[in-house]
Amino acid sequence: MSTEEKAELEGTIEGYKGKINPVNRATLTWDKDLIFLGRTPRGFELDFDAEAQWGCIPTESLLLSIAGCLAIDVVSFITKMKAKITKFKIDIAGERNPTPPQYYTKVDMMLTIGGDNITPKKLDRAISLSQEKYCSVYHSLRKDLKVNVTYHIEQG
Repeated sequence: MSTEEKAELEGTIEGYKGKINPVNRATLTWDKDLIFLGRTPRGFELDFDAEAQWGCIPTESLLLSIAGCLAIDVVSFITKMKAKITKFKIDIAGERNPTPPQYYTKVDMMLTIGGDNITPKKLDRAISLSQEKYCSVYHSLRKDLKVNVTYHIEQG
């Protein structure tokens, strides 16, 4: 990657990462039983349910947050690397400690991406930048959590 490309990529990062508030706030309100409604300051809602009948289990939303953070970074980086994305999906599997606290010990992500001018070199760089520097969710988790990302590139 040329110096110019690196500068352009860094400019992209500053663009959307610069919009992050230094303090995030949200509310979590008890509905009934073990069901709670989470609401962001912008009004987005997520139901949490220990029985997973009316909403997601909090650890499921954590898995999605790890993948979502990586996805935002990777799509932003790859786009700035002059590639066109036509398909993007991440399948996530998390292994948990069998006894309390049942934290994640390992997360495997399989990224499927399609488009034009997407190369393993570009994808490796984008994933590396996300994991090593930019993914706030990843860096908020336990240091002993193993996160593995593999990918499959579909052309066109």
